[in-house]
Amino acid sequence: MLSQGPFSARLHGLAEYLLGGFFIASPFIFGFDATAATAIGIVGGIALILLAATAQTGPSLSGIVPVALHVVLDVVVAAFLVASPFLFDFSDEAAPTGLFIGVGVVHLLGTV
Repeated sequence: MLSQGPFSARLHGLAEYLLGGFFIASPFIFGFDATAATAIGIVGGIALILLAATAQTGPSLSGIVPVALHVVLDVVVAAFLVASPFLFDFSDEAAPTGLFIGVGVVHLLGTV
């Protein structure tokens, strides 16, 4: 069984819903120029909401994704967010690069 960190599973799930909504809105809030950053923001936000909605803990809607898999997916999402400005060549644009790296690191810390 996985031990619980400083945040409850419920708080973690609620944060993922809020973060997903924020990521969907972020290209419009910050005016991303890069099409890839806009697409990743929107698709990534939807993916975070789906992940939160299907986890077996927290404010889930279905509870079909086991906790261990959810943790692995959280780490993969965090690593993808940190790497995406460099993988998709928009690291020269400050707003999405800072946002993706910052949120990726915070998401990883919240998962650990």
